Amino acid sequence: MPANRWDLVEGQDAPVRTVGVVVLHYRQQRQLERTLQALARQDYPSEAIEVVVTDDGTDPPPSVPDGVGLVTQEDRGFRAAAARNAGARRTRADVLVFLDADSTPEPSFLRAVTRLPRLLPEAVVVGRRRHADLATVPVDAPIETSGPEHELTEPAWLREAYAGSSDLLHADALSFRHVIGAAMACSRWWFDHVGGFDEGFTTYGGEDWEWAARAWEAGGLLAHAADATVWHDGPDAGAEPRTWGIEGAGHAKDLESLAVAARVGVPGVTTRALDLGADDVVVTVSPRFDLAGLVITLDPLLQAAPTARLLLGGRHAALLPDEHRVRRRPDADVDDVPDMTLLDAAGRFRRHVHVHAPAHATPATWHRLLADVDRADAPARVAVEHDGRPLLEVRSLRALRRASLWDRPSLATPHTVSAAAADVTPTGSGVAGLLLKAGIAGPEGPGRSRGQNA
Repeated sequence: MPANRWDLVEGQDAPVRTVGVVVLHYRQQRQLERTLQALARQDYPSEAIEVVVTDDGTDPPPSVPDGVGLVTQEDRGFRAAAARNAGARRTRADVLVFLDADSTPEPSFLRAVTRLPRLLPEAVVVGRRRHADLATVPVDAPIETSGPEHELTEPAWLREAYAGSSDLLHADALSFRHVIGAAMACSRWWFDHVGGFDEGFTTYGGEDWEWAARAWEAGGLLAHAADATVWHDGPDAGAEPRTWGIEGAGHAKDLESLAVAARVGVPGVTTRALDLGADDVVVTVSPRFDLAGLVITLDPLLQAAPTARLLLGGRHAALLPDEHRVRRRPDADVDDVPDMTLLDAAGRFRRHVHVHAPAHATPATWHRLLADVDRADAPARVAVEHDGRPLLEVRSLRALRRASLWDRPSLATPHTVSAAAADVTPTGSGVAGLLLKAGIAGPEGPGRSRGQNA
């Protein structure tokens, strides 16, 4: 599928595949019973369903009926990521579905939420989470009727996000924020390819967002299945945050945001200038650069992307000994554009800038060039040329990973523009001219004060 075009398989029948449902639990026995009863009523073939309850340290462990697996772990704080990973390891089903114990599925949920992963193995699908006050509702009451009868306000932020993106069809780098682990599905192959949930998350929330961001960056597809409904017992966590197991619960949302910001370098998620260590943009340059060329090119680029990493050969790294964003290239100074193997080994990057020759662009121009490859339907590579020679290129690593994953170069379409059209100026070799253009030196040139003779 090009871009995020999962809609191209609309109307196609999906084959039946085995489905492993991983239900996260902690001290919610009554809600768990409701969810397990609902899973026993699914309209998907029962012989293809395996249910595993994964418990995050309840003492005593929850009671589950015959035929339902149970995985437990020691109570060492909120470890949903580790619990979900343990549940995923317990089942070898073709498709994985993640639920929370307090999120009860309607009978059509499994069939609807797994449809795309059964057709497109790199698809990550989130169902629709609605809310109801089920405290007085018998656990065996049909959720498709009791949910609407006791419905609470549906979170506007999710509803509006799905409507505005056509159910995530028009996803972008920020769309991972609309994938929730309480109602999520993907193929076993894709879960293993991306890697499990980050077990470094030890406070409430964020582990599902980080995983969805990683899945998108790896070249996955994101979709919302509006007809795959689960009913969460109680209001949205944003309206009534959980307090159990968290010291200073009022600060929990800040901790969640910080944990994501330290791992996901997407603008709008991570910090703008303070470097928390999250990777986003990686920059490489031709070995022909001298110090002046590095300064004229990199200074405005780093104003636009202050946490970018500079992957430089030894000679260039030595020219910038105090620059903390420098990482050394293991292949030293080579003129070729680094391949994906090197870039992926160096960090978790989404965008790559390679500069063939010194050039000046304003921070605003760099912002635009980086944004030009940051949509699902954007060209995989924007190349800027001057007089028929390459000047610089900006690449979407997500698009290139997709092309490599399926061995389909057509999934990584390039786009070439002239330096003039891109508002990029090739520079001369004079140090004074370079620094003047960068705004680093005054009109008299570097090292010369006003009134001093040439």
